[in-house]
Amino acid sequence: MSDATIPPTTDVLIIGAGPAGIFCALKLLERGDGRRITMVEKGLPIERRSCPKERTGYCVGCQPCRITTGFSGAGAFSDGKLSLSHEVGGDLPELIGAELVQRTIERCDDIYLRFGADPHVEGLEHPDEIAQIRRRAIKAGLKLVDCPIRHLGTERAQQIYGRIQRHLLEAGVEIFFEHECVDLLVEGEGSHKVCVGASVRPTRGGTSQLLRSKETIVATGRRGASWLADLCEAHGISHEPGPMDMGVRVEVRNEVMEEVNNVLYESKLVGYPNPFRDKVRTFCQNPGGFVSQENYDNGLAVVNGHSYKDRKSNNTNLAVLCTQHFREPFDRPIEYSKRVGSLVNMLGAGHILVQRFGDILDGKRTWPEELSRSNVVPTLPDAEPGDITSALPYRAMTDIVEFIKAVDQVVPGFASGETLLYAPELKFYSNRVRMDERFATSMAHLHCLGDSSGWTRGLMMASVMGLLMGEWLD
Repeated sequence: MSDATIPPTTDVLIIGAGPAGIFCALKLLERGDGRRITMVEKGLPIERRSCPKERTGYCVGCQPCRITTGFSGAGAFSDGKLSLSHEVGGDLPELIGAELVQRTIERCDDIYLRFGADPHVEGLEHPDEIAQIRRRAIKAGLKLVDCPIRHLGTERAQQIYGRIQRHLLEAGVEIFFEHECVDLLVEGEGSHKVCVGASVRPTRGGTSQLLRSKETIVATGRRGASWLADLCEAHGISHEPGPMDMGVRVEVRNEVMEEVNNVLYESKLVGYPNPFRDKVRTFCQNPGGFVSQENYDNGLAVVNGHSYKDRKSNNTNLAVLCTQHFREPFDRPIEYSKRVGSLVNMLGAGHILVQRFGDILDGKRTWPEELSRSNVVPTLPDAEPGDITSALPYRAMTDIVEFIKAVDQVVPGFASGETLLYAPELKFYSNRVRMDERFATSMAHLHCLGDSSGWTRGLMMASVMGLLMGEWLD
């Protein structure tokens, strides 16, 4: 519906067609809600979400990026993994309780299965081997979170979300692709402000249109977190700076990760290394996967990872993320992250930067000829060899180095000199919107869901938040 005319009014306006918005719409339909549902999505429908880099071999700078925007959001288009434990995926259990979150995970999982997800669950079949890995983790001062994983796979996730997209459209949900929300429509003053819709315009050029709605739900994902933070500030919506995650994507040969890949598929290790004792964790592990680039506004290039069901590489990649909590008077963690990312991009001449771990320890940059002699062949071929330490903050870099050394005690070879580190890996969910346990914000008739709200991280938790919103919306 990219070229259709935006209606002047609707009953439920959902801004963003990622998992949170999708599952909200699904639940409204399932409960037989007769209200008019309108979704506005900045990106493309699922069938048009193909990255030109797969053909050209280099990033062509799509605006907006086809990996981070479009139906199903960024996460589903990258690795497509569903974490089936409430212990993984953000802080939603703090808001509504762990028991409710776990029950809702199971219900969301049933929906994914209904639309064709692989029934096999990773990480349940090898309890003895998991115990051995846990013992090594404890010895290294790390915590192993053995979370069951349902792996959709990048290509099959597109098929699953394609079925969901068709289901929503056939059921009468209006989805306006290539349209962005410019601003919220707000009436009233002070504590009596009410959200009555949004101003929307086509991304390919055109005038803004006013779309009035009885209920407005913002679910714009990580890409929309900074935009939502600005809206909160402009309209006085109660919010606070949350923790910031910054780090690198690590790539090693599959042989190094073989035991963990076979036993757990995704190892979630958490540590608090000296001297700063910041939380550092592994995230988004992709056995046989591919390192990828995502583009954000103003030309910011960020590294991520893809994991396919049928297409495999010789390497495994995963993120190592440092969590930092800022205190007053600082309240702009997303902007801080973007500036660090821009510095890394500057050193890489606009490309993702890659460096060997051994070169970091030796205090030198990585040169292309050195990289070409490595056992680890980069799966992001246009990454620029260089010096990550010249741009990442000292505190984050120290956290990363010490954590990698600790992981090497759990996974021998992880801290090899030829292990590759790509930067910047940034997660934009630092703004946290204050809400009650039914996701009502300080502004009447406005709700915020998913990663942009600051309460979730990942596909499953965003889906949980959307499903519950669809149940609770009066």
